[in-house]
Amino acid sequence: MVLPIYDRNPVRRTPVVTYALIAINVVVFLLTPVASAGLSGGSSTEQVCQQQAFFHRYAAIPKELISNEQLPTTYGPASTDAAGQPGCLAVRPNYEKSPVLSVLFSMFLHGGWLHLLGNMLFLFVFGNNIEDRLGRLRYLGFYLICGYVAAYGYASYAPESTTTLVGASGAIAGVLGAYLFLYPRARVVSLLPFLFFIPVPLPAWLVLGSWFLLQYAYVQGAGLAAGSSVAYLAHVIGFLTGVVLILPLLRHPQPPPVPRRRVRGGPQPYQ
Repeated sequence: MVLPIYDRNPVRRTPVVTYALIAINVVVFLLTPVASAGLSGGSSTEQVCQQQAFFHRYAAIPKELISNEQLPTTYGPASTDAAGQPGCLAVRPNYEKSPVLSVLFSMFLHGGWLHLLGNMLFLFVFGNNIEDRLGRLRYLGFYLICGYVAAYGYASYAPESTTTLVGASGAIAGVLGAYLFLYPRARVVSLLPFLFFIPVPLPAWLVLGSWFLLQYAYVQGAGLAAGSSVAYLAHVIGFLTGVVLILPLLRHPQPPPVPRRRVRGGPQPYQ
């Protein structure tokens, strides 16, 4: 696994939307039951039931997306069955849920700290250049469309699944696909585990191409991220959506020139 930490690909303007998306994801995560459970160092049955009930209310569920109707039951308080095994009661929801809006909500929900930090790292490294090329409003629309296509694409593959889908991974995968299409030769400084995490500049096609192949391999194997309710197939669909969608949305056929200023030693780009 290659872990990117930054790229050598300057931009013209501050990536306001990218920073805002990162901030919103972090704030929302801190407000969810998952964050408090992670900080406590463990999860009791009651905490697990609260987390599952929260995700059932706000996260995308494939069966709900396909039928456009919320499930008749959700998770209730902790209980024990006849054999004394702990679990959660099945109860009728006391709220009205919009499956379409649940896709939007799920883009800002995460299954744990590692899930959140991994997603935000990729968005931080690669999102600024896509925002710079598309402009802020188009970039935001592009991001959301990729997330929606990824969620509904996975739901079409597993229409009877009641597993909750959480995370910005589908939308961010679209950003990665667009970056690979636009900047395949850009240098991305990455940490390589087999080289004791030494930072090495690598071409984007290698970093993102290997990431995509890894996601595809997981689709052929596990299918779902263990314990995080994140569908690998949604990553693949989001990535391909980004590749297809980026060209029609471009405002310029070529990257706009980076502003330069005169300094001693020759012209240098603004960072």
